Amino acid sequence: MQSARRQPKMDRTLESLQHIISQVLPHRDPALAFKDLNVVAMLQEFWESKQKQRGVFSSEGTVVYESLNSPGPPFVSYVTLPGGSCFGNFQCCLSRAEARRDAAKVALINSLFNELPCRRITKEFIMESVQEAVSSTSGTLNDADDPSTSIGAYHYMLESNMGKTMLEFQELMIVFQLLHWNGSLKALRETKCSRQEVISYYSQYSLDERMRSHMALDWLMKEQETPGIISQELQVALRELEETRKAGQELRFYKEKKEILGLALSQLYSDQAATSSSDDRMNLALSGYR
Repeated sequence: MQSARRQPKMDRTLESLQHIISQVLPHRDPALAFKDLNVVAMLQEFWESKQKQRGVFSSEGTVVYESLNSPGPPFVSYVTLPGGSCFGNFQCCLSRAEARRDAAKVALINSLFNELPCRRITKEFIMESVQEAVSSTSGTLNDADDPSTSIGAYHYMLESNMGKTMLEFQELMIVFQLLHWNGSLKALRETKCSRQEVISYYSQYSLDERMRSHMALDWLMKEQETPGIISQELQVALRELEETRKAGQELRFYKEKKEILGLALSQLYSDQAATSSSDDRMNLALSGYR
């Protein structure tokens, strides 16, 4: 009975996605969209068309693929969309080309779904989201009007991004997710910075190599206090990344964690190798002196 009720809703969603394809890619047959073997080209066309509509003609419109090095199957491929959202293949793929197509298909479905009206931040969406946040925490609805609370900060961020799509909102949230994971938000609160001040400050910045390097340095400092913590966190990040990829969900948070911890780990090994080499030279010099 329940599956029977779900079917009309799924059919309407598919119709909506096909309608978006006919608008953005008029030369494509919407009925064949998800069966097209050339889904990689379709995803590229979709984002090029979107960027042209926005008046963007730079490399920002580029869809970027990344394949994990593997001597054999199963193969893993990631695709990063303009703005930073990331998806991967969720099926077990026996070739790199198959993994690339599967990742592109997941990204295309999510890109199209993101165009639906229900994926835009509206007043109704904000009310529902805040109520869900309240029900999953110990907060109250009154906290929504107090930006010093976590519920209030979440409400403030949603209000500040009215009209944006959920992918656009996630691209902004990634910085705050990583700052929270990294412990930086807690440190900022201890300096008496208000949540509004922190949000206003970091909303101006996108996640780039400079920010990743700063976060990697933070983890190197944590390593000095708790030896082995970088390797432990990296194992957790890799497991989360794999589980989320197989579920067909957006991956950027977990992939960024892996990149930052990998950067910190390589720096740690580099420092240890340099120290070891320096010690060897010192021992050699001392033995010669003796």
